[in-house]
Amino acid sequence: MAEEIYSVSDDTFEEEVLKAGILVLVDFWADWCPPCYIVVPSLTNLAQQYRDKMKVLKMNVDENKQTPSRYGIISLPSLLLFKGGELKETLVGALPQDTIEEAIAKHL
Repeated sequence: MAEEIYSVSDDTFEEEVLKAGILVLVDFWADWCPPCYIVVPSLTNLAQQYRDKMKVLKMNVDENKQTPSRYGIISLPSLLLFKGGELKETLVGALPQDTIEEAIAKHL
């Protein structure tokens, strides 16, 4: 797995997230959301740390309306963990890295 955080769109969500054979963390964010930028270093660290076990993707909610609506995204940032095509956990807000990591560890 790559260590970078890649973007996912409404069009690629099913293939990249729901059909992935590993745990996927999706960061729902927007350019106008200051807290969204606070979690980026943590997500980058986690993408590197778990690169063989998980992938981290980001979705801009202003450019993609369908998927955020489908999962009830109303606050940003929202971090959703998927495994086996199912939503396993939702984290909302600019959370510290250890909190995000605890959620990830439960699903690896």
